[in-house]
Amino acid sequence: MRWLPKGYGGERRSAEEVKREGWREQGLLVVSPTDPRLTWPERELVRQLGEKLYGGRRLPTEQQHG
Repeated sequence: MRWLPKGYGGERRSAEEVKREGWREQGLLVVSPTDPRLTWPERELVRQLGEKLYGGRRLPTEQQHG
């Protein structure tokens, strides 16, 4: 019998499962401002919150250099 620590081996959880568990267990919310399940005002609110808390998003070329 092989024993592995939690999170090693077995099936990998989907990103949606991780996000759902993070919200339910720790109150952490991970939301993309481009999530198609959101209405435009909701996506705009997510974008504004992200900019307020963490600053503006970088363009892909800025991420490579910065």
